[in-house]
Amino acid sequence: MSDAAQPTAAEVRAAAEAVKTALDRHLAAVERRSGEDDPAVYEAFNQLAAAAEAYDELLYDRYDEVTPFEIPGAEDTLPPYTGPEEPNALSVLIRRDYSVVEPQRLLAQAQRVEAADEDAPDTGVSGTVHGALGILFGEFEPDEIASRHKEFGLEEGDSTLWVTAAEDPAEPGEWLEAPFDGVDPQAVVCRFDVSAVFDDDLDGDDLEDEIDPELDEDEDLEPLDADR
Repeated sequence: MSDAAQPTAAEVRAAAEAVKTALDRHLAAVERRSGEDDPAVYEAFNQLAAAAEAYDELLYDRYDEVTPFEIPGAEDTLPPYTGPEEPNALSVLIRRDYSVVEPQRLLAQAQRVEAADEDAPDTGVSGTVHGALGILFGEFEPDEIASRHKEFGLEEGDSTLWVTAAEDPAEPGEWLEAPFDGVDPQAVVCRFDVSAVFDDDLDGDDLEDEIDPELDEDEDLEPLDADR
């Protein structure tokens, strides 16, 4: 960062004072808490997290120093769990995002599946991207597609898995019309997120260092075999 873009010493000092104020407010909220899940404590925690993060960033930008503690940001935390202590049922909610980066590979895979089914009518559905997706996700389990996504011309995006607890299992067909509506964040037992925003092990400079500058452009990548 250039000197012109660096925060001033006064800005760093002001951020430090904001952390002190947020600490006092958090302690006061804890001392006055009305119950285990007092929303005032939760709000004060989030304010403290935001103040600490702002101070940490300014301290690093100005002095190239970091704080000896880390408070998770508000968006990285779940609200306090208020579900059953001994749940009798659970739900697993999964979202996986993909980009279609090689449509021809996707179409070729769908056409193979369609050709292998001798009883299937020749509708030409496999010749469209949305039709091919329907065929492949109808033929393969989602976990298999996740493990073989490159074979299907897909590229992984963000994904998340939530495990929620409940007192009783849902009635058959109860939630099929809107399977992801009405999820109570306070019933989430645990969650696991995968995102490119977490992949900060390599920055741009490190990535450039890993590329062989002597590699011939024509030898960078081998062409993908569409019949794989």
